[in-house]
Amino acid sequence: MQHQSADAAAGPDAVKAVIKSEALRLGFDDVGVTTAAANPDDADHLTAYLADGRHGDMGWMATTAERRAAPQVLWADSCSIICCAMNYGPADDPRAVLAQPDRGAISVYAQGRDYHEVMKKRLKALGRFIVGHFGGEVKVFVDTAPVMEKPLAQRAGLGWIGKHTNLVSRRFGSWLFLGEVFTTLDLPPDTPATDHCGSCDRCRQACPTAALPEPYRIEPRRCVSYLSIESKGDLPEDLAARMGNRVYGCDDCLAVCPWNSFATPSPHPEFAPRPEAIAPPLTDLLALDDAAFRARFAGSAIKRLGRDRLHRNAEAAAKHCGDAAPADATRDRAGP
Repeated sequence: MQHQSADAAAGPDAVKAVIKSEALRLGFDDVGVTTAAANPDDADHLTAYLADGRHGDMGWMATTAERRAAPQVLWADSCSIICCAMNYGPADDPRAVLAQPDRGAISVYAQGRDYHEVMKKRLKALGRFIVGHFGGEVKVFVDTAPVMEKPLAQRAGLGWIGKHTNLVSRRFGSWLFLGEVFTTLDLPPDTPATDHCGSCDRCRQACPTAALPEPYRIEPRRCVSYLSIESKGDLPEDLAARMGNRVYGCDDCLAVCPWNSFATPSPHPEFAPRPEAIAPPLTDLLALDDAAFRARFAGSAIKRLGRDRLHRNAEAAAKHCGDAAPADATRDRAGP
């Protein structure tokens, strides 16, 4: 998007204040600004991560590494990055379903509408506002390009990367979706957030598969979210046994964070849990053919997983939770 500036006389601080105000008006819950200049630490961490093979089946992380490590490689003309966040906090403890072995546990973030669609609409509206009022060019991203969202959000003051390697906010706890507006405008950056994890180690202790071997370091190939969503092959038997009834993602390390005591349930109706994603019976999931899967999870992040992987996860859950499903329900129904 490109437009002649209508408010060229406004100073950078005033421009930033107006942009932030508009972001909040559009429905974002928090917003901050950082520079598009590369941070060498990001590249170092990414290089080590890839060298260890921790990306597993996520081959796109290696092929996009150069752009991921430096925003201005992704878009050379960018000067500033406006980081926006939306609260998707649950009303209840998401771990309660773990006590129901005949039900599937689905991560909070995937229980409502697909956040990509919800956030991108608002980010585009914010981009149009920026161009229309202040000129320049913009590009918007919401987990759809090689953008290191969490380090950017920390530098923009939205929160810090906790020991579980996710963003933690003093206002919203662990429940934030992130999106970015890259702009050619040169805006004054906000103060980066500082770490407030202290001596707390609850997230690491809560991980069911020991995927957090040390603070601030994750082994994705052991993480339930990676195993249930990103991994394309068979689930390792020892890890499948630890996954319990988790069929799509895992919230354990997020849910135990003490900073969630300051969090509030999401005010956004789009993120309210849909009935079909709230603790669905494993037998129901196992009985879905491809058409029924796509119909049931239309408009949900779960649809991107595909029927076969959801079936794989539900089958493992039924096996390891001691609630073996009937043979006709577990039969592969992908074919005719």
